[in-house]
Amino acid sequence: MSCEERIDDLLAQMSLAEKVGQMRQISGTDEGYKELIRQGAAGSFLNILGEQAREYQRLAVEESRLGIPLILGRDVIHGFRTVFPIPLGQAATFDPEIAREGARIAAREAAAFGINWTLAPMVDIARDPRWGRIAEGGGEDPYLAACMGAAMVEGFQGEDLADPERIAACAKHYVGYGAAEGGRDYDATWIPEGLLRDVYLVPFHACVQAGVATLMSAFNDLNGVPASGNAFTLRQILKGEWVFDGFVVSDWNSIIEMIPHGFAADEKEAALKGVMVGVDMEMVSTSYAEHIEALIEEGALPIELIDEAVRRILRIKFRLGLFENPYYEQERQAVVLCDEHLEAARKAARESCVLLKNDGLLPLNNELDRLAVVGPLADAGRDQLGCWVFDGRDEESRTPLQALREVLGEEKVVYAPGLENCRSADESMIPQAVGAAREAEAVVAFLGEDAGLSGEAHCRAFLDLPGAQQQLVDALAETGRPLVAVIMTGRPLTLEPVIEKVGALLLAWHPGTMGGPAIVDLLFGVESPSGRLPATLPRTVGQVPIYYNRKNTGRPPRDDVPSIPTGTPLDPQGFTAKHLDVDHGPLFPFGYGLSYTTFEYTDLQLSAQQLKMGETLTAAVTVTNTGGAKAVEVVQLYVRDLVGSVTRPVRELKGFQRIALEPGESRQVLFELHTDDLAFHNIDMERVTEPGGFRLWIGSHSQSGLQGEFEVMD
Repeated sequence: MSCEERIDDLLAQMSLAEKVGQMRQISGTDEGYKELIRQGAAGSFLNILGEQAREYQRLAVEESRLGIPLILGRDVIHGFRTVFPIPLGQAATFDPEIAREGARIAAREAAAFGINWTLAPMVDIARDPRWGRIAEGGGEDPYLAACMGAAMVEGFQGEDLADPERIAACAKHYVGYGAAEGGRDYDATWIPEGLLRDVYLVPFHACVQAGVATLMSAFNDLNGVPASGNAFTLRQILKGEWVFDGFVVSDWNSIIEMIPHGFAADEKEAALKGVMVGVDMEMVSTSYAEHIEALIEEGALPIELIDEAVRRILRIKFRLGLFENPYYEQERQAVVLCDEHLEAARKAARESCVLLKNDGLLPLNNELDRLAVVGPLADAGRDQLGCWVFDGRDEESRTPLQALREVLGEEKVVYAPGLENCRSADESMIPQAVGAAREAEAVVAFLGEDAGLSGEAHCRAFLDLPGAQQQLVDALAETGRPLVAVIMTGRPLTLEPVIEKVGALLLAWHPGTMGGPAIVDLLFGVESPSGRLPATLPRTVGQVPIYYNRKNTGRPPRDDVPSIPTGTPLDPQGFTAKHLDVDHGPLFPFGYGLSYTTFEYTDLQLSAQQLKMGETLTAAVTVTNTGGAKAVEVVQLYVRDLVGSVTRPVRELKGFQRIALEPGESRQVLFELHTDDLAFHNIDMERVTEPGGFRLWIGSHSQSGLQGEFEVMD
């Protein structure tokens, strides 16, 4: 029988109670849950693994009436035991293969412990770095986030979901969650439909096109309607326009949280609204289990919607091969932290680091007689793993201090943390760090955020270094010793006061298990940094939100106009869209990153000056490594639609390529741009490419590049 015929057969045998059971997800373990499993009253469990997972699966398969297996979920976000850089760090690689490989390895390790479903990738667009969950996604740009999210789906799921080393993916949080007001988690979001379709929905659509098995509805209300009760996004767009055939799970308690939202009067109404709009499985809360049968008996809820939801859940269970192979193979656990996985994590961490400043201080000479290593994150194994790590272990992290001692020898490394931890305001340990610096030829300071300062519900009102870290930097700078800052963080920070005091700054995000060796590879020039910013770095929190693909306004800021306007409202000279008390530009723009060499862009060529609808433009540029080190350049293509029926962003990323060049080597880089790639949603919400003029740039970041122009004709 086909998959759908098997589902039909099973549905015909199921009681209503068993159908409702499939729509229920439970977290954790309890003796009472075993009887629920035997009754067929649970379809999924969260946060169980190993022998507990095997026992629960055995109860479902061997002791329930119909033997329907459980889908066992866990937040395997950026690794299982081998932890990769946080997803924002992976996005900084501009390398989808890094995301694909990291997800493949995470799935391989997690599946060996009975997990068959991960609640990842998170593909929420985040333009506000105060929001703690910016760490979990692909940053501010829909094209980059779509590329990385789709790659993660492919890595988790592979070509066959039934492969015992693959697990089902879940794109989250659908939708608009990253646009929370004020960067406060769970807060309201207000997103016009055109912006929703052209920015926030783009990476979700890419995940659906990549075959993602499941989606998760979000906590937030979107334009006044909670995402877990939103028929427009779930029924109309996801299941209608996109023809998504997997299932939707709510976020934790998000069905009953429609009550405090003021969208449902009680749990019964919340359950009704959740099922009606297409949330197929309820996570943790029990409104479905307690109220669906009564709602059907009352005629408020059509049984057809229950059958549809259960069909979607069973479809994924069949695709996972759980009916044939419900149990994990324990011998596969030998792959955990194997050399192949650790080397891949090291490569990912290396590629994710973004060099923001270098006054010739890097790479360091590995013949140094003495190196001072300071800062609260130099030897913080847990913190370098970042947020959303349930299975990575502190003691399995390879820290920068450990790696530096291995490279230089313990006798050449003097370590003084300077602060007890990242958040400490106690400056009593700073003099010891200053003393260590004075005794050394160079200083490397490991600074930033601990893992607990980003992630869900971990939002910040300020984006500077926490605690007394800036005072530590200031004191180290006063020694006059060459000073390198390595920043570990889950979000963009306001680093201008640090930049002013150091000779080099490497942004390492939270780099994962192999962060230490990867950072040391870069510090000593084993490889050149190649990461690029996936999110704009503001000068101050007062600029937030600040992102590269903004609208121009009628009075765009100009670099040659003073910050304080010189005119009056009657004679508005210098009245432009900017703040009075800070440069209008970012500290560092989206796509920015330095290398240990320099690159020159020349000979921009466009295959045509005019295109007809449906045609493809080829844009070519020659990139030359003009420095003395082999390195990777991330070549980026941006476009601007000069005039539209609705206003268009000043630039939009449309392509990128990583190319490795030897010193003196040149290479022509080609991009293809179809007229469909220029489409957007007009005032009538039709996705159209409009005729007219376009500007194109190919360069090293969102504020650079060789410029060309072309026209699209009707």
